[in-house]
Amino acid sequence: MNETPTSLPRRHLLAGSASALAAVGLASFTRGASAAAHAPMAAAAPKPLPAYVAWKDPASLIVHSATTIETKRAAFGSGVITPAEQLYIRNNLPAPDASIIADRDAWEVSIEGVKAPRKLTLRELKTMGVETTAMVLQCSGNGRGYFPSKPSGTPWQVGAAGCVMWTGVPVRVVAEALGGVTPGAAFLTGTGGEKLPDGLDPLSIIVERSVPAAAMADALLAWEMNGVPISLAHGGPLRLIVPGYTGVNNIKYVKRLAFTAKETEARIMSHGYRISPPGGKGDPSQPSVQEMTVKSWINSPAPEAIGVKAGLVQVQGVAFGGLNGVKRVEVSLDGGKTWSDARLTGPDLGRFAWRQFVLAANLPAGSYTLASRATDTAGNVQPEQRLENAGGYNNTSWSDHAVKVMVA
Repeated sequence: MNETPTSLPRRHLLAGSASALAAVGLASFTRGASAAAHAPMAAAAPKPLPAYVAWKDPASLIVHSATTIETKRAAFGSGVITPAEQLYIRNNLPAPDASIIADRDAWEVSIEGVKAPRKLTLRELKTMGVETTAMVLQCSGNGRGYFPSKPSGTPWQVGAAGCVMWTGVPVRVVAEALGGVTPGAAFLTGTGGEKLPDGLDPLSIIVERSVPAAAMADALLAWEMNGVPISLAHGGPLRLIVPGYTGVNNIKYVKRLAFTAKETEARIMSHGYRISPPGGKGDPSQPSVQEMTVKSWINSPAPEAIGVKAGLVQVQGVAFGGLNGVKRVEVSLDGGKTWSDARLTGPDLGRFAWRQFVLAANLPAGSYTLASRATDTAGNVQPEQRLENAGGYNNTSWSDHAVKVMVA
C-alpha cells in the first residue's frame, strides 16, 4: 500500500496555543471549535481522501478532515468484519513518517513496570506468543452528531466504528516473560510513537493513555489487522489493543508500555476524553472515557436509501456489548412504541466483536422510524436517551440512532 504520512506545517506550531492543538487534531481539548465542524454532513461537499489513506474506498467514506474519516452507514454491508478499505480514521496526531514500516520487525517498544524491564523489538515479540481477537474499534465520539448541543469535535453519526481482527502477542504473556508486573501497579499505560511538534509541552500533546491494569488479561501488542500487517494509518507497525475499550485507549505506534501506580498526567488523559457536564471542561475528577457499553444501530435500510419497495424488507444492523457479548436485539418499526425480536446472524466471533442482526418485516407503503435495542449477556439494555456531556462521548441512545425511511 502507498502510505504517505500527513505533515504539520511549522507555522501552526504556536507554543501553548489552541491553534497549535487544533492543527494536530486536538481541538476537543480547547473551547474554540469552529462552527463549520457542526455543519450537517449532507451540507458539505465531498472531500478527497488524504494521500496517506489514498488506498481506501472513497465511495464508502465521508472525509471530515485529514485525520477524521467516517464509514458511511450503508457501507457496512452484511459481513461481520469491516475491511480496512472501509474502516474509519481518527488520529489525534498526524501519522509518523512512513519509514517506520519499512522494517517493521525493527520497531522497538519499551516494557516498564515489570521485574525485568527492557526494550523488545517486534521481531522478538513475534517469538513470545500469538493470539487473534475480533473486536469492535469505536471512536469515543461515535454518535456525537446526534447531540443537539453540538459539542466541539467531529460530528460522527455511526461510522466511527468497525469490527476488525487483531493479531499479536498477549500483553500478559509479555509481562510474564519479563518476570511479572511489579507490586502496586494499578494501570496499564501506553504511549504512542508519533513525532511531537516543537514548541509545545510534551504532556500537552502526547498520545498516552492509562487503563485499569486488569485490562491486561485481554490486551494485545498487535502487528496484524484483518490478516495483514497493520497499515501506517491504523497504527502500524505495532499497536496496543485493549478489547472492549474505546479507540483512543488503543494506542497507535506504541513505543512504551508501562505498568504504573498512577494514571498518566498527559493532557489527553487528565483533561481529554472525560465525561464532563454540558458547558464544562474536562478534569481528572470526572469519569474517563474507557469501557464501551451495549449499543446497536440499523444499517439497512439506511436513511438515504431510495427505492425501498413495499413488501418484505430485511432490516439489518449491528450490535455489541463492549466488555460483554450480545444476548438479544429487538427492532421497532414505529420509533420504539412496539418491539420485535431480531435474529442474530453470521458467526459469533467472541464477546468483543459485534453481531449482525436481521428482522424480516412486511412493510406497506409509508414512512417508518426504524430503531434497534440491544441487551448484553450481563442483562444491560441499550438506553433510549443519551448521557448529555460536553464532549459528546459515549452516545448509546437507541432513539438517536433510529432511522427514518420511506417505503413506496
